[in-house]
Amino acid sequence: MNTVMTETTTQRLRQREYLLQISRAITAQLDLTSVLNLVITFAVEILAGNAGLIALHEEEDGSGPLRIRASAGVPPEVLPAFSQLLNLNLQETSTRTVAAVLREIASDTSLTLRQVIALPLTLRDAPVGTIYVFRAAVNVSFSMDEAQLLQAFADQAAIGVSNARLYQSVLREKQRLDAMIEQSADGVMIVDHRWRITTFNRAMEQLTGWPRSEAIGRPCAEVLAIQDVNDNNICLVDCPLQRRPLDENPIVEGRIMSRDGRERYIQSRYAPQRSPNGAFLGAIANVRDITDQKKDEESQITFVSVVSHELKTPVSIIKGYANLMSREDAEWNPQVIRDGLHVIEEEADRLTRQIQDLLDVSRLQAGGLRIDKTDWSLTDMAQSVAQAFATQTDDRFEFQLRFSEDFLPVHADYERIRMVLTNLVSNAVKYSPEGGIIRIGGTAQADYVIVYVSDQGVGIPPEEQERIFDRFYRVDNRLKRDTQGAGLGLFLTRAIIEAHGGTIHVESQLGRGSRFIFTLQAARRQLESEVV
Repeated sequence: MNTVMTETTTQRLRQREYLLQISRAITAQLDLTSVLNLVITFAVEILAGNAGLIALHEEEDGSGPLRIRASAGVPPEVLPAFSQLLNLNLQETSTRTVAAVLREIASDTSLTLRQVIALPLTLRDAPVGTIYVFRAAVNVSFSMDEAQLLQAFADQAAIGVSNARLYQSVLREKQRLDAMIEQSADGVMIVDHRWRITTFNRAMEQLTGWPRSEAIGRPCAEVLAIQDVNDNNICLVDCPLQRRPLDENPIVEGRIMSRDGRERYIQSRYAPQRSPNGAFLGAIANVRDITDQKKDEESQITFVSVVSHELKTPVSIIKGYANLMSREDAEWNPQVIRDGLHVIEEEADRLTRQIQDLLDVSRLQAGGLRIDKTDWSLTDMAQSVAQAFATQTDDRFEFQLRFSEDFLPVHADYERIRMVLTNLVSNAVKYSPEGGIIRIGGTAQADYVIVYVSDQGVGIPPEEQERIFDRFYRVDNRLKRDTQGAGLGLFLTRAIIEAHGGTIHVESQLGRGSRFIFTLQAARRQLESEVV
């Protein structure tokens, strides 16, 4: 009797050791597929089966139908044959019905299946799935110890499957968040409790010029290095994450210099993470490039200053001449009066043009720039504009017309296009301090004309050629302070041409001059006569 008890005790210890090994193997895995393969392999081994399946509920809360997720001893191509078995509740279905289903499956799959043992997988009373083990021989006798062993195994398997599912869910969420961070148009950077970078997305690479392989692990003050107006590194001297009192969502704006030499204005919003006692744990920084916004603000400030000056100048001149000519203690001869009145008239016209430009910009922003198209000769207009400037400029300038013989009349707003030509020729004169030849010319195409105004002036840098048509923008060169203007002329010029359905662009070389080219619709009457 002692010998039997010793053998029984030894068997129980062996079973528990075996179960411990199985539990360690299952819980050591976090990959769901690996866990499921281990579970079904061990289940078949424990129950001395020749094949097995593990099916899980589709939803992690135990709802939804069972779906086969792993198998042992069953070829993948025959797995669909087991679907009818999954729909049975083996605890409530008669042995005869189960046997009939097994015979049908065995016939369809050519497998020897005489008995099926189902081990429900549950976790905290919630169903996870079911393990099915198939035997070639009918043997349903299990001792109490074996039944306890199977139940312990099923419990461990359920825990392992649930942990793997949870890990898989967390991994999917992390991948989704990583993808969102990576695809964000704004720069996203995550720092740890030592202010060292742990995450650095593609937008941050483009903004700073730092590859993430080099940025990760470095202090954010070194990589981002936001400068204030005094060129101090804000991240070092006034870190927004270290200010006292603590700011819940600090924001900082400043200038950065990328590694490829580009200057950028950025706004960085921080979401700090802190422990219950206020210790810094890390932060997420959302970094946005506000360079264009900043330059637009600066341009508007400059615009207000320039416009104030531009409007003040003719008003001052008009007032000065009016006061001078109205003095009672002076007598002016008729020529002096005529000259004074001529100056007043010129300055009044200048003031009117400036006010008209401002009104046009306002209408344009409101979508109310009116275009009245008629058919007329652009060559005649070009000649008139050239003659007007020839009388106003000195002999340093020569004005030439270069229109092709087949040049067509245009269908456009006469006054608006005169404004365009006048503005382009005026700019050509302004930015040609040494003088030179200014040409107005054009050629005809199928149903439109190409017009150009060229000069031999200072030219426009390549990096500024796209921006010269922006509102308030003025080319940054040595003539900027010496030439009048609020940066509205070319903005209005482009708006007028585009309102006509045309295009405008510039070709320029520094020191060799510029050539502005625009297109307009040809006159309808001319096109109709050519068709006839």
